[in-house]
Amino acid sequence: MAYEERNVWAGLIGTVVAMSVYIVLVLQQAGGGPLTDVEWWPIMLWTIGGGIVGTILLSIVWGVIDGARYPGGVGKSDQRDRDIAHMSGRVGQSFTVLAGLGVIVLCALEVAWFWIANTMFFGFALSSLIGGVASVIAYRRGLV
Repeated sequence: MAYEERNVWAGLIGTVVAMSVYIVLVLQQAGGGPLTDVEWWPIMLWTIGGGIVGTILLSIVWGVIDGARYPGGVGKSDQRDRDIAHMSGRVGQSFTVLAGLGVIVLCALEVAWFWIANTMFFGFALSSLIGGVASVIAYRRGLV
């Protein structure tokens, strides 16, 4: 597996784990009550930070293991990697834009901050997931 593809996989795993942890923690805090009563922002910030750190650690550990098995291919990328990264960035960015538009609409409707922040949070997460999936598909099937 190429260096860049491995990092994409680490990002996908980190994103799924972080989203799952956030959802579980918020639902536990709500305890069956309204979600808007949850003090969501510390959970969100810790989840984002933990997701970033977890993804970096996973990428490093995976890279060390892969580097021990295939010492010649560690850290190498080529034009194909850059093209895939560019394409997946555009795909993922479209979901960030959609989330931003959703946030503007929610602000205009004066919706609770919980829903506004979570729209952006899940927009970023969806952007990361969709962009990562697009990268994996491009690595497996090639760019058309």
